[in-house]
Amino acid sequence: MKNLPESEMIESCSVAGPGFVNVVLSRTWIAKSLNKMLMEGIHTWAPKLSIKRAVVDFSSPNIAKEMHVGHLRSTIIGDTLAKILEFSGVEVLRRNHVGDWGTQFGMLIEFLFEQAPQAEDDNEIPIEDLQAFYKQSKKRFDDDSIFKERAQKAVVSLQGGDPKYRKAWAQICEISRREFQKVYECLGVHIEEKGESYYNPYIPSVLEGLRNEGLIEESEGAQVIHIEGKKIPLIVVKRDGGFNYASTDLTALWYRINEEKAEWIIYVTDVGQREHFEMVFHAAKRAGWLPLDDNTYPKVTHVGFGLVLGEDGKRFRTRSSEVVRLVDLLDEAKARSKQALIERGKAAEWTEEELEQTAEAVGYGAVKYFDLMDHRLTNYTFNFDQMLNDKGKTAVSLLYAHARICSIIRKSGKDIEELKKGGEIVLDHAYERALGLHLLQFSEIVEEACSNLLPNVLCKYLYDLSDDFTNFYNQCKVNGSTEETSRLLLCEATAVVMRKCFELLGITPVYRI
Repeated sequence: MKNLPESEMIESCSVAGPGFVNVVLSRTWIAKSLNKMLMEGIHTWAPKLSIKRAVVDFSSPNIAKEMHVGHLRSTIIGDTLAKILEFSGVEVLRRNHVGDWGTQFGMLIEFLFEQAPQAEDDNEIPIEDLQAFYKQSKKRFDDDSIFKERAQKAVVSLQGGDPKYRKAWAQICEISRREFQKVYECLGVHIEEKGESYYNPYIPSVLEGLRNEGLIEESEGAQVIHIEGKKIPLIVVKRDGGFNYASTDLTALWYRINEEKAEWIIYVTDVGQREHFEMVFHAAKRAGWLPLDDNTYPKVTHVGFGLVLGEDGKRFRTRSSEVVRLVDLLDEAKARSKQALIERGKAAEWTEEELEQTAEAVGYGAVKYFDLMDHRLTNYTFNFDQMLNDKGKTAVSLLYAHARICSIIRKSGKDIEELKKGGEIVLDHAYERALGLHLLQFSEIVEEACSNLLPNVLCKYLYDLSDDFTNFYNQCKVNGSTEETSRLLLCEATAVVMRKCFELLGITPVYRI
């Protein structure tokens, strides 16, 4: 203990028990750090990572199918990881690897030409409900062998670049894109599409490179890469000469390393795809694209997540056992949130616009926080009542806590910007110090969430911060006390950190309730 150098960080030290050194951080130093952050901004607390550029591959729905509750997790987790990395100074390429290529398009295009022959010439194709259209064409494909044969030929025409088929394909993709965009707008998610079709031109040369390395072998008419420790090889060219997921995923990985120069490539999909990605990553290591040591760059990580369950403990579905449409789910969250605000008499106090905006912030925020708050590998049961509860570990209670802090500052009648210039935080009370110390941990929590790709770490920090603030507020009078300036600044520091946590979790803060 005597060998510890002098430091303004340390208030006191003591030796405890069988050789433990207890270090108490200086409350003056904690206060000074908080004052500095208030003056210079929360960005000064951002951790600094050793990498410059990362790819986060997330969301990735299939064209011509609705985004369902399974896409919710990938979209929310991926967006949060991208935000945390961006806050930490990393350039993030947010990639939407949509399923916009494959055999289903032959079926869809052939069915379109059959149902609406004029579609070949029209610029807009007459599909009202793409999901229903997909089901009808699938039924036709399964029931009618002649149609099935035509659909298979259509795939060849599409892949061969036939303009008529390419045009129909592009139109179907555009309808889907518009539907996806509604969900992304609700969730406030920014993502750039680079679908499966984007990598098509690169596949032959990438496979040729792997062949030259001696990695690709013939097996029962297909071309495969054998993976150590796996019974089944990675098929990269099917028996009919066509490409598949593995050829596209390998090529996308090659592109991200060599063309986009990403140092960390993160794939956010459900745990069921883990083995597939392990095989792709293993092949990339054998090819020399990736180092054998997982702790050196460039590196790849599969971020898996568990299922969303219904009350029956099975996959979350509607009563007619359909998958739940994501857009319906978000609409209901907003509607329930709005109803709760109306029951609290807010319709009489607020404009319709304020009511709508708050209902959206609370409703969508509740869905996001509920999804992110537990370890991502665990399954969770989707429950609106729990999500929208204003007590406990929910976005609702945290948003309300933030609004209460804003209300305390407003009621003081003081200009917080003026207080920052002339006043300073002093942490004389034990609860002030506990709150100050918790605020100071923000940077290392973000770094931990980043390094381990675990958003739940940030959720827990935010909940505990709200708890520490409640303890402080119950014990320390703010407005009208002799310590008013210091305590108002401590309130502001708490609000600033809470807002940054909300932002990283993709939640819009609420300033009044």
